[in-house]
Amino acid sequence: MIDDATAQRVGSGAPLRAWQRRALTKYLTRRPTDFLAVATPGAGKTTFGLRVATELLADRTVERITVVAPTEHLKHQWAQAAARIGIALDSNFSNSTGATSSDFDGVVLTYAQVAAHPARHRVRTENYRTLVILDEIHHGGDAKSWGDGIREAFSDATRRLSLTGTPFRSDDSPIPFVTYEPEPGGGQRSKADHSYGYADALRDGVVRPVVFLAYSGQASWRTSAGEEFTARLGEPLSAEQTSRAWRTALDPHGDWIPAVLSAAHRRLLKLRDSGVPDAGGLVIATDQQTARDYAELLTAMTGKKPSLILSDDPKSSARIAEFSASDDEWMVAVRMVSEGVDVPRLSVGVYATNASTPLYFAQAIGRFVRSRRPGETASVFVPSVPVLLDLASKLEAQRDHVLGKPHRESDGLDDGLLADANKQKDEPGEEEKAFESLHADAELDQVIYDGASFGTTTFVGSEEESDYLGLPGLLDADQVRTLLQQRQADQVTRRTAASKARPADDEQAHAAPNAAERQTGENLHALRKELNTLVALHHHRTGKPHGQVHNELRTRLGGPPTAMATAEQLQMRIKALRTW
Repeated sequence: MIDDATAQRVGSGAPLRAWQRRALTKYLTRRPTDFLAVATPGAGKTTFGLRVATELLADRTVERITVVAPTEHLKHQWAQAAARIGIALDSNFSNSTGATSSDFDGVVLTYAQVAAHPARHRVRTENYRTLVILDEIHHGGDAKSWGDGIREAFSDATRRLSLTGTPFRSDDSPIPFVTYEPEPGGGQRSKADHSYGYADALRDGVVRPVVFLAYSGQASWRTSAGEEFTARLGEPLSAEQTSRAWRTALDPHGDWIPAVLSAAHRRLLKLRDSGVPDAGGLVIATDQQTARDYAELLTAMTGKKPSLILSDDPKSSARIAEFSASDDEWMVAVRMVSEGVDVPRLSVGVYATNASTPLYFAQAIGRFVRSRRPGETASVFVPSVPVLLDLASKLEAQRDHVLGKPHRESDGLDDGLLADANKQKDEPGEEEKAFESLHADAELDQVIYDGASFGTTTFVGSEEESDYLGLPGLLDADQVRTLLQQRQADQVTRRTAASKARPADDEQAHAAPNAAERQTGENLHALRKELNTLVALHHHRTGKPHGQVHNELRTRLGGPPTAMATAEQLQMRIKALRTW
């Protein structure tokens, strides 16, 4: 017999989406010990998991719930979601205490917490009929101790429900409690009991369309041997050259990242002015110091201080919650929002990290896809490097975890930053010692949507760039595609007309409309190059870092970073630097 409290839980569940109803029906029909549900980020895995918990508590299949999540922040997020439907979960449970109040229906743990004391959690699981919900189960293979600990703690659970939005890994570590089936050519592929991919969710209006704006540009750096190299970001390069060009572009003291942040801010303001007044932006940084530098750049650009989310800040979870509930414009973070964190109003992203694994990229983009109302779109700004362009173009492809056959060949870019992204580095690493970033400029290279590429390279600040940044805020998937095709056609038409309109008599007076714009862009490019050359010479004379010289010029003369400076401001800096 169902008691009143349990009956209330069953009746108080939120309405389910179609995929959740199908998955629930499948689960309740089969009633398996293990069930793997794969659903794209933003589709509502938490709601599905809690509904399963409600059903199993109601029919007395289980007496207790244990949820295992990747981070402390997600522990509290699960407990809050459960509380809204009448399930009380203790997210403050500690291994040292080893017990919780009988008023709770269960606990929420982290994978690290389980691995630290699996025997204690095995006893808890054995003492009650327990449903274990393993959130983002692919983390179960992150370390041997994690996988072994989860197996030891929960092998005797009455039921196990595994959830993930990214059911793959870049290694051969098997994911606990996941079924693998042999496939032709060797190897084993993970098998989900229910899958709901991004393409399905986009068709149903559950997630937003994502438009990727890829920025390239010339990047220059100097090796420890004193050799200087210049390469265009995104062109075919060696793995080492690509890595260094990429890192140079992301240097907060260069020109590339300020230009891209400025473009992203213009896109955010457009969204806010055209139907999404609380649209928020997120910059994902590589490490803590760089995140602080990006926050300073945004403050200078916008006049508003962004929320800065650092992992060693004990208030980081509270800061994310505050940002989510506010209408503030920007948040800068290091990995803290790479997975599972629910900030539905995030609409613009800047992928300012050189992490390149498919798993990390999918998790990061998952922060921007949650749909709140019909027509909302997401815009993510990325460096124009082959590995990211490939991942962006395959956003809708569904992946599984394959053992014995890597997902992609090593490209030399997975430099361990995922493991130490949150660490504060006091000494430079080997890569930092091996080369020095000099400068990088930015150009809009292409726009990627639905696996297709639109547009051709255009200057930052040009009318053509503004056309892409100015897409309306509320568009459905088909409208996004149609408008991008239109923007590309207009761009090609203008350039074709400009190339044909070359009168011999009075070329200046009769040139195509964008000739002056092109001349302005070329002039700015030449001035930036001259300024960067003078800064390099000053560096050789004084030993001051390039970024420090640029900052001193701005302090004395005022104005924005080099990438956003006018021709007059650049000329003033050049003149001043010649007198130093």
